[in-house]
Amino acid sequence: MPRLFRTVLTLCIVALAAAFVFAACNDDDDGGDDNGGGVSGVPELEDGVLNVGSDIAYAPFEFYEEGTTTPDGLDIDLAEAIAAQLGVEIEFLNIGFDGIIPSLDVGDFDVLISAMTITDERSEVIDFVPYITVGTGIVVPAGNPDGITGVADLCGKTVAVQIGTIQVDILEAQNASCAEEINIVIFDTNPVAVEDVRTGGSDANFSDFPVAAEDAALSDGTLEVVDTQIDPEPYGLGVRKTSSELKTALADALQAIIDNGIYAGILADWGLEAVALQ
Repeated sequence: MPRLFRTVLTLCIVALAAAFVFAACNDDDDGGDDNGGGVSGVPELEDGVLNVGSDIAYAPFEFYEEGTTTPDGLDIDLAEAIAAQLGVEIEFLNIGFDGIIPSLDVGDFDVLISAMTITDERSEVIDFVPYITVGTGIVVPAGNPDGITGVADLCGKTVAVQIGTIQVDILEAQNASCAEEINIVIFDTNPVAVEDVRTGGSDANFSDFPVAAEDAALSDGTLEVVDTQIDPEPYGLGVRKTSSELKTALADALQAIIDNGIYAGILADWGLEAVALQ
């Protein structure tokens, strides 16, 4: 083979190989953009996993599918959609609600997604990305024998509530206006608090409105939810104060699933369109 021909052939092969590598690199970049990208420079996501802390006993927001260890619920679906938008895997850690902020703060997981209302007190400890808006509901025995229509009617009553929730704060604040104080009975989880109403130990249960509605619907007619939704406030995805890059990435991913319709679809799947971020 003539030397000139061999040289030209070699140059052609090198050029073809370079073009292939360039195309492959461009394909990788496009794939990253399709998945949301934006995870470079986010220390918590460098392992390719978004670790989520949640108290998985608060249907319809987070709960285990019956007889399994598979988490389900509105918060679970939104968390998975956000992780997919970021192009990372997701893992859930089940942790009691009263210990969830301290566990986040010491780095047990990256973000808490657990039906947590944003408050000034909590915002002093961690940062939030608002994602839905929810009020408080009151579960009472069927027929509402005490005629409860709002929080003021709970004065002098025994009310079951989950530890660490905003509902404890609302009841304690209401006691300042009660002639006869509310007897606040605190339980580790909301299902146990609901059961206390069902069995006659408490006059009412105080929880987030969609949870209250779900508990009443699943009570076989023994419980009902009062129509009034009290003080709607935003829930937030919680991150450490030092996780500014993660907070930005989560906010961007949330906005992306709002813009592309995934967010609205998830809310519709759970019949909770009314809690869309306001």
